[in-house]
Amino acid sequence: MNKAELIKEIAQKAGIAVSDARRGLDTTLMIIIGTVKKGEKLTLSGFGTFEAAARKERQVRNPMSGKKITIAARKVPKFKPGKILREAVNL
Repeated sequence: MNKAELIKEIAQKAGIAVSDARRGLDTTLMIIIGTVKKGEKLTLSGFGTFEAAARKERQVRNPMSGKKITIAARKVPKFKPGKILREAVNL
């Protein structure tokens, strides 16, 4: 399923216009992105938790040349599924 299909599904199940469903989904995603960007956790009970995780600087080897490369430290988005989502997937 892609974003357009998700928007149509939301509109159909909620009985609202596609434009309203698009606006609602876009707003939800922007709130999630903004919250994680600020370094805060966003938890949707049963579904999961979105947060930013710190990744340390590390040394890796380029497989083509064999040279060591340093990858800088950075923050990466992280999602931990909740119990309801995990159970639904493992049925």
